[in-house]
Amino acid sequence: MKNIQSIILLLFLVGPLFVFAQSGEVYTTKEGAIDGYDPVAFFKEQKPMKGKKEIVYDWNGAKWYFSSQNNLNEFKANPEKYAPQYGGYCAYGTADGHKAPTKVDTWTVVEDKLYFNYNQDVKKLWSKNQKELILKADKNWPTVKKEK
Repeated sequence: MKNIQSIILLLFLVGPLFVFAQSGEVYTTKEGAIDGYDPVAFFKEQKPMKGKKEIVYDWNGAKWYFSSQNNLNEFKANPEKYAPQYGGYCAYGTADGHKAPTKVDTWTVVEDKLYFNYNQDVKKLWSKNQKELILKADKNWPTVKKEK
């Protein structure tokens, strides 16, 4: 009986980690890529804007949502320009050699590229040494993106 309780407790504590396990190249949730936010809006509006369910585009194995048809058209014309780096996974985590989920409020545009981080605390760490961490993450991404 004690073993069953231990197993249940372990599943309760570790189980949520499996929810975050990602096998694709794009970090997605039930809301879509980048939690259903419009990737073009980060550049044009300088803020997160939730995409509309009726304005959707399948790209790179994920559903991307947009706040306007114009933003969808811009994304279709050049998705690499607007899609977040490292598939929307945490930039700091990628620099460290692993995939990690992200929060939309951690966004940053650096040299016309969109980045996200795990949370605000991680974003602060990442912001202190962005240049070096971007170089590390760029180097790691080809291997990290293949991880399950």
